[in-house]
Amino acid sequence: MLSEFSLIDRFFARRAAAAPRADDGSLGIGDDCALLAPRRGEMLAISTDMLVEGRHFFADVDPEGLGHKALAVNLSDLAAMGARPQAFTLAFSLPKADEVWLAAFSEGLFTLAERYGCTLIGGDTTGGPLNLCLTVFGSVPPQAALRRDAAQPGDDIWISGTLGDARAGLGVQRGEWTADTGDTATFRRALERPEPRIRLGLALRGIAHAALDLSDGLAGDLLHILKRSNVQATVDVDAVPRSDALRRLSPEIQQRCTLAGGDDYELCFTAPAAARAAVESAGREAAIPVTRIGTISALQSAADRPAIGWRNAAGTPLTLTLQGFDHFHAD
Repeated sequence: MLSEFSLIDRFFARRAAAAPRADDGSLGIGDDCALLAPRRGEMLAISTDMLVEGRHFFADVDPEGLGHKALAVNLSDLAAMGARPQAFTLAFSLPKADEVWLAAFSEGLFTLAERYGCTLIGGDTTGGPLNLCLTVFGSVPPQAALRRDAAQPGDDIWISGTLGDARAGLGVQRGEWTADTGDTATFRRALERPEPRIRLGLALRGIAHAALDLSDGLAGDLLHILKRSNVQATVDVDAVPRSDALRRLSPEIQQRCTLAGGDDYELCFTAPAAARAAVESAGREAAIPVTRIGTISALQSAADRPAIGWRNAAGTPLTLTLQGFDHFHAD
């Protein structure tokens, strides 16, 4: 039977030790603390996410996919800041030390980590309900960081990739709606294997003003930018990018999934209208489509509050009651 330390050594420490390291004096697994320094002239960017069985993933989820997603959702936060990944820690509890499960989980985790040069430098493990907590470290020049409080009136609002497939996949698994076999596979992959937009975040340095990743749905997450920047937005709901698979579902389901679905991990960012060509070039450089969906405007009076005005392609105002994912009141 695996002990705590044999588990760590067999599935995590050995592979972490084999990963290439920068010559920066850093110290990873093996001591009471890791030592980490940002790249010269840059600041550390740090983010933590927790994934809980039954709240963020189903009990029968593919462990290799879960390893991928656990790190991907954290790397997505670095992408939203325009930060380059550097290292991460992993703390988790497990109901039992299942060697087959751990081999698959660690494979998914390290395959993604190695793709982005992100080294495991520490963590903890214990017995208990399945719960994963990762902290990622990246670095970014302070003047290049893409912050939520930097949106400006006149900015365009952009989205990377497509929205809604992850929520569509959740709906299929819950039995809320049905889809054919091919579309179901598309939705499930979006839900279980999101791709962090690291390359796009780096390409947007010096171009975008504000950014975040869409983890809890466009309606809720865009509002974070508006509140921090003290501005308002107008969004064309028909312009919000969606996959061909999602377009085969009803318009009502499409709207629910794209505007309030969550778990997309695409970037939502603002940039000046004069930078449209540069934004499109950044998308090509990162090999990910980018779509302009709306505009940022100033508050009209002291009594106004940051809000999203929803419109259709004809410019007709829409009355929509939408909210993002709430971890204590999930839909």
